[in-house]
Amino acid sequence: MLVSQVMVGGILAAQLGDHSAVSKGYAYLVIVLISVYVAGFGWSWGPLGWLVPSEIFPLEIRSAGQSIVVAVSFLFTFIVAQTFLTMLCHFKSGIFFFFGGWVVVMTAFVYFLLPETKNVPIEQMDKVWREHWFWKEIVGEAYEDVKKQGII
Repeated sequence: MLVSQVMVGGILAAQLGDHSAVSKGYAYLVIVLISVYVAGFGWSWGPLGWLVPSEIFPLEIRSAGQSIVVAVSFLFTFIVAQTFLTMLCHFKSGIFFFFGGWVVVMTAFVYFLLPETKNVPIEQMDKVWREHWFWKEIVGEAYEDVKKQGII
């Protein structure tokens, strides 16, 4: 995905420098690269927005958490759709580097900050978050506060 974004940005930057047109061959290449990006998104990041939240929320809050995830997802989809053309006019080919940068940020976030949930029963998810190197500071304190109140 990142490679296709960078290639589209590079082609458009090179081809649209002083001109306002792209040759037919490069136009077809851009279409193919955007198709590769869309296919990559459909096989990787697209489903993760639905899959990861369904695995990481404990049973007690799963429906509420998933509802919030869906609402936030729709909100940001709306924001991107409404701002894309304006950003394209201002950033020109740089918009593809901008979104390519977000692919890097998302990959780093998932790699470093999401715990592995393979073979972890859903009942054990709170323990996974309490033991994670980063989230234990946040989740651990909240868990102890709830425990002191006698809620769990």
